[in-house]
Amino acid sequence: MGKIVAVTNQKGGVGKTTTAVNLTAALAAAGSRVLLCDMDPQANATSGMGVDKNSGAPDTYSVLIGQAEPGDAVVKTRFGDILPSNKALSGAVVELVALESREFILKKALGKLRGEYDYILIDCPPSLELLTLNSLCAADTALIPVQCEYFALEGLSDLIATVRMIKRGLNPSLDIEGVLLTMYDSRTNFSAQVADEIKKYFEKKVYGVVIPRNVRVSEAPSHGEPVLTYDSGSRGALAYRELAREFLKRN
Repeated sequence: MGKIVAVTNQKGGVGKTTTAVNLTAALAAAGSRVLLCDMDPQANATSGMGVDKNSGAPDTYSVLIGQAEPGDAVVKTRFGDILPSNKALSGAVVELVALESREFILKKALGKLRGEYDYILIDCPPSLELLTLNSLCAADTALIPVQCEYFALEGLSDLIATVRMIKRGLNPSLDIEGVLLTMYDSRTNFSAQVADEIKKYFEKKVYGVVIPRNVRVSEAPSHGEPVLTYDSGSRGALAYRELAREFLKRN
């Protein structure tokens, strides 16, 4: 039975989608059966895995509103499998509100795929609304990328409060998989200070590896592939491989 991990942070620009794509690719390269579920209407994870988000094929929106079976929407790529998204997913928020047990629709859908994978990663939208709520109700754990800057710390407390609320009322088994420090700039003292603050609060939940600021990581999505294949020798690629090793060791 595959483990479901929501990659989430309601603050945008922290490396959430980049982490979801590259961890998926690194785990697949290590021999794990991995599915990436794109729950963000921006569909950046979809295009980052080399899949056309405007193809018109079944996607997460089709699955959530009951127009397609989850297995029919899965796209196989050389980086791992993906349940793609597109901008239509933003309309699902309105359509899901009227449904019974609306918080658990994704959980039910992924339950049909869980036996086929070792890990299912969910790329959540950068907000705390119904799509994110569905993701956290479906997940066993939450992996939280945090950019090494002050404002990232401010948003983190809101996310932790949401995780605790969901754990109390909707998903008692939800736990924090780990906290990943991203966009770390070793040239500044401030990155180190933010990292120290996060380590004090989360202690052993913080991954030992940090993801550095790296131009190759930023360039890779425009080529429709993870940085692991775009530039396998770059600092970003090496860091995400190390993250996969640490992730697997913890699991």
